[in-house]
Amino acid sequence: MTSNQVTGRQGRSAVCSGIREALAAGDMVPGQRLVEQELSEVYQATRSSVREALQDLAAEGLVELIPRRGARVRVISVEEAIQITECRALLEGLCARRAAELATDAVRKELRDIGAGMSRAVADGDPDAYSVLNRRLHECLAEVGEQKVAQALLERMNGQMVRYQFRLALRPGRPAQSLPQHLAIIDAVVAGDPGAADAAARAHVESVIEALRETPAPARPV
Repeated sequence: MTSNQVTGRQGRSAVCSGIREALAAGDMVPGQRLVEQELSEVYQATRSSVREALQDLAAEGLVELIPRRGARVRVISVEEAIQITECRALLEGLCARRAAELATDAVRKELRDIGAGMSRAVADGDPDAYSVLNRRLHECLAEVGEQKVAQALLERMNGQMVRYQFRLALRPGRPAQSLPQHLAIIDAVVAGDPGAADAAARAHVESVIEALRETPAPARPV
C-alpha cells in the first residue's frame, strides 16, 4: 500500500463509484476484464478495497466473478434487459406520479429546462447531449418523488441496463422518437397531474422495450 492509496470503506466506495461512472460513460463495456492491479492504480485504492468493491458490484449484477479467471463487466442478454425494463416501467411510473404531486416551482423550472435542452439536442443532431439530459431527467424524477426504495432499485436496474441505454440513446432516430415521450412526462409533472405522469412514464418505458426487441443479442465473451 502506498501513502496516497485509500483503503477500507472509503477505498471500496471510490472504486464502486468509479466503475459505475465508467459504465455510464461507456468507458467500460460488457465483457471487459477488470484487473485488480489496474483498478488499484486508476482509483488510487488498495487491492483489498478493489476486491471488496468488485464483490459489491457483483452482488448488484454489474460485475461477474469467474473462478480462477478474475472479474469482468457482466454481459446481460436482450431477454434479461427486457425483463429488467418491464420492472422499471412500474417504478418509473411511481416516481413520475410522486414527482407530479411533490414538484416545487424550482423543480418544474429544471424539468422545463431539461425538456428544452433535449429538444435542442435533437434539432442539433447531438445524441451525446441528449443521452446526458435523458439520464438527468430520470434521476430528477426519482429524486423529487422522495421514494427512496424505488430510487435505489432504479439505480441498480439502470446500472445493469447501461449498455442498452447507452446504445439506444445513440441509435439513429431514437432521440427524435423518444423526445415527445419525455416531453409528455415533463408536461404532466409540471401540470401536477399524477395520473398523466404515471401513464406517460410507463408509455415511454414500453417504447424502450419495443426498441430492445429490435436489438441483436450480443456475442458472449469466452
